[in-house]
Amino acid sequence: MSNNSSLTSIRESKQLLAEEVFQHIGAQIVEGVLEPGHRIRDVDVAEELHVSRTPVREALQRLERLGLVTMYPSRYTEVTAVTPEIVEQTLEFAGYQAGMAARMGVARMSPHERRSLASLIEQMYTRLDDDVHISHTRWAVFSFLSERSRNLQHQVLINDASMALFRNLRGWSVPEDDRERMLQVYRDFHDAVLRGDADEAERFARLMHYV
Repeated sequence: MSNNSSLTSIRESKQLLAEEVFQHIGAQIVEGVLEPGHRIRDVDVAEELHVSRTPVREALQRLERLGLVTMYPSRYTEVTAVTPEIVEQTLEFAGYQAGMAARMGVARMSPHERRSLASLIEQMYTRLDDDVHISHTRWAVFSFLSERSRNLQHQVLINDASMALFRNLRGWSVPEDDRERMLQVYRDFHDAVLRGDADEAERFARLMHYV
């Protein structure tokens, strides 16, 4: 093996390791195992996962860019809180991204894929009072749209932001006094998808997120 090939293999191995650490810590934050205010020390994580501190720091830096942690150099890293402002910003971001995914995806889906998506949307409005159910079904719809967008740049963006989106909106639900109106938005979105009307699907995907 040439020196260049060896260096490439080493770089790829390091990137893979950092990704695994990122997924491990991120999952603990999303699932609430590491709660807001929890202090993370890279040396402890490195020891737990049997890795060096370098991939841990790289993972924490990536999580900080997503807003999931705040790093205090030479001290510790702290899990951030989900404030009302963060929820509002995340909802806005998710709305515009869902709109774009719907616009691209619905226009490119087969009739069978549109029917599959419509079935996922139906699950969204069966239990509007269940925050966990809504969170998971909303993400299932969002992911389906993103995958069918056939747009690599969009998919990479959503994949990178997925942890922040899921964590920040996990506790959000449609306000009780707006559920009847939102139920109609879901139904209209469902019908637009079945018709293959990408413009209307985009509009309703945004309305679902109040944008």
